[in-house]
Amino acid sequence: MIRVLIAEDFPVLREDLKEKLEQAPDIEVVGCAQSGKEIEALASEKEADIILMDIEMETMNAGILAAEHIREVKPDQKIIYLTAHETEQMIITAMGTGAVDYIVKGEPVEQILYHIRAAFDGHPAMKARIQETIMNEYKRLQRSEKSLLFFINNVSQLTAAERELVRLLLEEKKVKEIAAIRCVEVITVKTQIKSLLRKFGCSRSKEIVQLIRELNLQHLFGA
Repeated sequence: MIRVLIAEDFPVLREDLKEKLEQAPDIEVVGCAQSGKEIEALASEKEADIILMDIEMETMNAGILAAEHIREVKPDQKIIYLTAHETEQMIITAMGTGAVDYIVKGEPVEQILYHIRAAFDGHPAMKARIQETIMNEYKRLQRSEKSLLFFINNVSQLTAAERELVRLLLEEKKVKEIAAIRCVEVITVKTQIKSLLRKFGCSRSKEIVQLIRELNLQHLFGA
């Protein structure tokens, strides 16, 4: 039997889901909760193979906080979110708790059972859109990590003049303004910018500025 806990704050939905799941010969609903606090208490009292977790209960993110707390005590606890929220940010935040699957409400009970069984067997049947959202975030973080290492290595090789130039670019100064501030010819500034572009592998100075802001490293240039 697959032991399931349900966290759902809407009584009608909670009872309906419990009733339908228990009709399956291999499912046993071992408890139900209507809040994040209740599911945390239940999870500590009862052994469950899967927790079906709503996200918005007593607060907008009660289910996410409950999942974090539960997995701090039981790191191997399998949690499947069953929620009405399907924005990319919510998916990323929720799956960051270590949950194994994410189902948007409205799926027929047969699909929910399929997800429960797949997660129980160790092969979560995550929907393609959920997988894509998570993979895109993973790739973004991977790119950011590589960019950060590449950037820090290059910053250490900048001259004092180049650091000053970057600071002025972060202040959105134009080439002519920079030349006036530094009391040099415009062509000198352009030559220094070309050198920066080569060092950072960029084609435009705006790309350097954007990269610094994305990595939140403005402080390295006193900006």
